[in-house]
Amino acid sequence: MDHMQNILRRIPKIDEVLQEQRLVLFYGTTPRSVIVESVREAIDRLRKEILAGNTEGLEDEDALMDEIVSAILEKKKRVLRRVINATGVVLHTNLGRAELSREAAQAVMDIADNYSTLEYDLRKGARGSRQDIVESIVKKVTGAEACMIVNNNAAATMIVLAALARGKEVVVSRGELVEIGGSFRIPEVMEQSGAILREVGATNKTKIGDYERAYNEETTAAFMKVHTSNYRIVGFTEDVALSDMTALGREKNVPVIYDMGNGLLADLSRYGINEPTVFDALKADPDVILFSGDKLLGGPQGGIIIGKKKYIDLMKKHPLARAFRVDKMTLAAMEATFYQYLDMEKALREIPTLAMITASEDVLRARAERLTEMLLAELPQYSYEIVPVLDQVGGGSAPVNYLNGLAVSMFREDVAAEKTERKLRRTQMPVIVRVNHDKVLVDVRCVRDDELELVVQSFKEIEGGES
Repeated sequence: MDHMQNILRRIPKIDEVLQEQRLVLFYGTTPRSVIVESVREAIDRLRKEILAGNTEGLEDEDALMDEIVSAILEKKKRVLRRVINATGVVLHTNLGRAELSREAAQAVMDIADNYSTLEYDLRKGARGSRQDIVESIVKKVTGAEACMIVNNNAAATMIVLAALARGKEVVVSRGELVEIGGSFRIPEVMEQSGAILREVGATNKTKIGDYERAYNEETTAAFMKVHTSNYRIVGFTEDVALSDMTALGREKNVPVIYDMGNGLLADLSRYGINEPTVFDALKADPDVILFSGDKLLGGPQGGIIIGKKKYIDLMKKHPLARAFRVDKMTLAAMEATFYQYLDMEKALREIPTLAMITASEDVLRARAERLTEMLLAELPQYSYEIVPVLDQVGGGSAPVNYLNGLAVSMFREDVAAEKTERKLRRTQMPVIVRVNHDKVLVDVRCVRDDELELVVQSFKEIEGGES
């Protein structure tokens, strides 16, 4: 017992370890509690090893300090971190969907660390409305009468239905009762809004007569069309054109709601993306249109509601408006993103989502060749090949459209591709790749030119030691 006590006394004291030069360097950038916690955990582990009969750790002070420094660095990593998307999925829901443009990101920075006109009217010198910030530019770009921004499209659906149809029926096709992700379904959102779902038609076929027969002067509050942006029914199918539905709505004096989901403003048909645009929807003249900001629009997360002013005003006055309102940073990014759409060709070049979708084969090949050269120079132990791949828009948009892409295929006979993929996720700059037939595929569509060096550094990091 005395012998064990003598060994345990040799364990460094926490206060002594905290004076080590390698730790002192962290004091200016790291909370002291994080440093102390890391030291305590390392010493507790050392104590347990000694009690188990292993005293080797006492003789290796450098190993102890390495462990503490590694623990501090790991604790300093944020849970929400930047990654490099080398999957070929443009709107990757798990990776944050739309990447903001430089202009939108700068707008967020300008507002985030300064006071702003969030709810202040500079002309009047009095209180203003945060909804006014984006409404004018959205109206200018789209030509809509009015606009409201909430925190996502599910919230937009909820407030539209709560304001226009609480306690009454909303007529929807059975083929459009979609699940919008995260197990949230249109019928459930509708139930929470207080509206009553009236299903019509069949899963594969719905006709205008189905809506007409469902109409009841006393109970029908709205007709609703939902664009099936995350799946397609093909074969023996039929649905009702939005223009036909709006005509019926005018006849019955019932508002027509169109949940189009994707928020596409640019015509991408020449790039093989045959999704309806906001402008297409506006031509059919529904009363309310709602869509996401962080899908094909290419902006921040948000639910954008446009349409007739008399209906939008009801939503702005609804109690849910405060619960669903967006913050100053979202508004800054949304305003900047819409502003870029005043020049559509510029928007195609500068809004990352659009630029990635419309990237030419020449652009992708040049990027893939450059990345291959950079990797080969640093990591000659791999075999490289530029291969054709099928990329996706993702984010519940354009489900049947694939994009012809290119990837750098990497292979090492002595290292499993799955292991390389796993280690890449754990590097200082995580790179998310695909694996196919025991080869690592670094898809270049969503990798910016200024990120190529970071990809190479991450590969060098995993080759330099276990990660």
